[in-house]
Amino acid sequence: QVQLVESGGGLVQPGGLLRLSCAASGGIFRINGMGWYRQVPGKQRELVAVIARGGSTGYADSVKGRFTISRDNAKNTVYLQMSSLKPEDTAVYYCYADFSVSPFRSWGQGTQVTVSS
Repeated sequence: QVQLVESGGGLVQPGGLLRLSCAASGGIFRINGMGWYRQVPGKQRELVAVIARGGSTGYADSVKGRFTISRDNAKNTVYLQMSSLKPEDTAVYYCYADFSVSPFRSWGQGTQVTVSS
């Protein structure tokens, strides 16, 4: 069974830095796309950043120029480097990984990021 384990969330001041990691394990054949969503209570989950297996990336307009997504295929891990953090970046961040076979998409458990002074 595939598991995605996230780490790196926490409390940071506005303008600060934070790096999230998400490691996949368990019965993995090949991971295709990976990425990050975030969710604030009472709102829909928002796509933050995506990265293809080959490394091409995409970002939400709200984080362009501030967040950088990367991955290490050998470690089945995706990262989200966040800088110039704003209070509106406060959310639970979820990683995902896509596969060509079942389960097709797996999710991490979520990690809280709070940007506050």
